[in-house]
Amino acid sequence: MATLRFKALEVAQARPAAVVRAPSSKVSDYYGTNVFGTEAMRSTLTPDTFKKLTRAVESGEKIEADVADAVATAMKAWAISKGITHYTHWFQPLTGATAEKHDAFFDVVGDGKVLEKFKGTALVQQEPDASSFPSGGIRNTFEARGYTAWDPTSPAFVFGNTLCIPTVFVSYTGEALDYKAPLLKALAAVDQAATAVCQYFDKNVSRVIATLGAEQEYFLVDKALFNARPDLVMTGRTVFGHAPAKGQQLEDHYFGSIPPRAQAFMVDFEIEALKLGIPIRTRHNEVAPSQFECAPTFEELNLAIDHNLLLMDLMDKVADKHGLKVLFHEKPFAGINGSGKHNNWSLSTNTGVNLLSPSVRPKENLQFLTFFINIIKAVHDYADLLRASIASAGNEHRLGANEAPPAIVSVFIGSQLTGLLEELERSGNIRTDKGENVYLKLGVDKIPPILLDNTDRNRTSPFAFTGNKFEFRAVGGSANSASNMIVLNTIVAHQLTEFKAEVDRQIEKGEKEDVALANVLREYVKSAKNVLFEGNGYSEEWVEEARRRGLSNIVSTPEALDVYVAEKSVKLFEKYSILTHRELEARHEIMLENYVKKIQIESRVMGDLVLNHVVPTAIKYQSVLIGNLEGMKNVGIQGKHTKHTVDTIETMAGYIGTLLESVENMTEARKKANNTADTRQRAVLYNTEVKGYFDPIRYCVDKLELLVDDEDWPLVKYRELLLMR
Repeated sequence: MATLRFKALEVAQARPAAVVRAPSSKVSDYYGTNVFGTEAMRSTLTPDTFKKLTRAVESGEKIEADVADAVATAMKAWAISKGITHYTHWFQPLTGATAEKHDAFFDVVGDGKVLEKFKGTALVQQEPDASSFPSGGIRNTFEARGYTAWDPTSPAFVFGNTLCIPTVFVSYTGEALDYKAPLLKALAAVDQAATAVCQYFDKNVSRVIATLGAEQEYFLVDKALFNARPDLVMTGRTVFGHAPAKGQQLEDHYFGSIPPRAQAFMVDFEIEALKLGIPIRTRHNEVAPSQFECAPTFEELNLAIDHNLLLMDLMDKVADKHGLKVLFHEKPFAGINGSGKHNNWSLSTNTGVNLLSPSVRPKENLQFLTFFINIIKAVHDYADLLRASIASAGNEHRLGANEAPPAIVSVFIGSQLTGLLEELERSGNIRTDKGENVYLKLGVDKIPPILLDNTDRNRTSPFAFTGNKFEFRAVGGSANSASNMIVLNTIVAHQLTEFKAEVDRQIEKGEKEDVALANVLREYVKSAKNVLFEGNGYSEEWVEEARRRGLSNIVSTPEALDVYVAEKSVKLFEKYSILTHRELEARHEIMLENYVKKIQIESRVMGDLVLNHVVPTAIKYQSVLIGNLEGMKNVGIQGKHTKHTVDTIETMAGYIGTLLESVENMTEARKKANNTADTRQRAVLYNTEVKGYFDPIRYCVDKLELLVDDEDWPLVKYRELLLMR
């Protein structure tokens, strides 16, 4: 194994110097060329068909069969012109990854002849085998039928030699087996609720669009070194590894000069991403060594999530060509920052107004305050559900660590907006007998026109307002953002619906509309202000303060996931037809099983590495020391001159003994958990019993790494993995 480590180092060090090749044309010349988007459809469809399709997509109406046939024919011709031979319905099952089954365009028509075919029926619906995808008990294994259905709001694209058609995935009995189906329902719900509230301010608003910009953090490591670490290969993270002398303590990597090898990779994947219509604009070094970030321009939320999943797949494929491996795991290395996926979310109208962007005009600022305060209220009332939406085995390692928000969900809005909400709360009865402008009375006109420059950023906040959007920072780096966006859009839709009903009740009682709006907002500020926090979310003081405020601090993943099936959550999702009780129970079961399997794999990898690599290496080196000690005694060297060697032998014996005992106990704990029939209880046992051995085992291994001769140590070390060459 030590030989494998040094061979991997030799391969890594022998990599040729990176060459950054700039694209040969402007981005505008090739952007979206691999997407069957608006321009491609406009040029391949008749004006009437294009108009019908556009109208159906915008209104959510059913696409007629003749339109589907025409689109399929045009899509096939467009794809074949690019040398494409196959198509697939590209979907997002509850595995956390994407899925695809490729079918050839051709069909045998007789006499050994073939003809390229692709009908509207094949575009609109396919029937992949659903038996091996997670269903949480909705389907039996022998009940294999499931359906994928075309999502026309997300354009088809060419990836490799395949035409990929974004779709939803449902069971034979109609239950959602993916992330996209409930996401589309949540987006429809927030559209309807937000549009209704917008009518107080602008009758021209007929649609509200949720937008998203997902910043993606990731690590880059040499592929040879990656392959020489079984834990990285199996789990996506290093279960062992002593901290290097230089990690991120100097903070010199953040926004530093991008290493040539990393930049060459970035340029290549960005070009391919832009061809796929993914609007990547930002790249930079992150805080930890070998950690980087890329970020796109805002897009409609459904498309943004499709693009993020496609981007991760693309990055992985491009990295392979550069002899690199991309790590999206939330905490691949201990002692340094992990990776998140910061979800920048906002709401925009069909009239071009960002509802979370303040204006210099009082009426528009009251509209801004309406949505701003309602979102805060939604987060306050459903903080536990938001916490559940980001819960995973990987994120459990990261949440609350030095670089990540804590498990306590709070909202940061900055000092100016805090002062404004405090003024609104203090305003009391805002009605006046002198006809004073209600907005001036509220101080609404005091909001600065360029709020972005007057609002600080708080990287310790899990949900922060950053000028014209909210940034949900607690999302894990490997996550499908649809999970948390389903929740966020659903709770905001619910809150806006409740808000409109309360305002309308006051208006029906004779209150003026502006005053009714302000009255309800003021009550919301009072009831939701405990979720607002401007300080250091990493501090122990905040944990105590949050407890006094009545805010939850749900640390474990199994406990967090329970919120999905709580009565309050079930009522919410069923009220807006996002997910049924049965679907929520199934997802709860799937997420618990996934958690168990992830911890189980990590535990087995730890045991394997300890028993087959670490302990044998330590014993061999211990034998070398014993031989050295005996040799010194033979030549008369004893006493204080041999004390250090004796101490090292004894110390190693202690670590070896502790490791063997701990691995044995961990294995027994795993067997006990595996024999537990109830999935939820099994997840709890893996969290409290099995995982409880991880840190003690790691401590002993990392100490042995410092004691064993470097040439004998079997695992690639942190200083080698994290040094981007």
